[in-house]
Amino acid sequence: MSWWGKLIGGTVGFVLGGPLGALLGASLGHSIDSGRSRNAGHLPGAKERVQMAFFTATFSVMGHVSKADGKVTREEIDLAETVMREMSLDARQRELAKNLFMQGKAPGFDVNAVLDQFRAECHRRSTLLQLFLEVQIEAAFADGRLDGVERTVLEQIAARLRFPTGELDRLIEMIAGMRGGFSGDAPTADRIDPYAVLGVTPETPLPEIRKAYRRLMSQHHPDKLVSKGLPEEMIRIANQKTHEIRKAWKTIQARH
Repeated sequence: MSWWGKLIGGTVGFVLGGPLGALLGASLGHSIDSGRSRNAGHLPGAKERVQMAFFTATFSVMGHVSKADGKVTREEIDLAETVMREMSLDARQRELAKNLFMQGKAPGFDVNAVLDQFRAECHRRSTLLQLFLEVQIEAAFADGRLDGVERTVLEQIAARLRFPTGELDRLIEMIAGMRGGFSGDAPTADRIDPYAVLGVTPETPLPEIRKAYRRLMSQHHPDKLVSKGLPEEMIRIANQKTHEIRKAWKTIQARH
């Protein structure tokens, strides 16, 4: 049975517990009987547990990030809905994701507790944590801006996940490069910065650029991410990342 099947089957309270389990239970609209879950016969393995944690943390923290500047814009809501579409969620999954988003932007949301449990559930799998952080960065400047408050929230998230500030800076530059900078307009081919996408500069020797490209492709490889616990519904997000990385590399190759 998939992680989603186990979730709607009522085992989540026993499976997760803590703030992530509480968020899931509340977003499903009912409490979970953990005692009944022990005897459900469909308890998930470690991978499915990570998938539940990733799904829950992604949408709840996205709501928190979107509210960081005091308001949730139409662009930020659109981004959340875009992620849902890319995941091809069914109606019930979409409703769960929306409920998690709403809980994340509600007063009193304990983002530190959620992040601490999420990191523990991922067992410090750096590639999963990085993709999660990338999604939150995109949420932060969905409206084309990254103001000081949003930047501070991202720094707090990165620090809680044990990412150094320099690594956060690199990820911000990568995503900005994919989007053609911080303009609110849709990215176009002439505005996308392939060097920023790969975390290099035009002066970087081609062999070093190739190494950066291969490292990023390995970090975002969909099969590797799914094997580590990325929900299969999110594989299209990983595919889009690898598409952008590959396109940047090909653009740079054509210039040398």
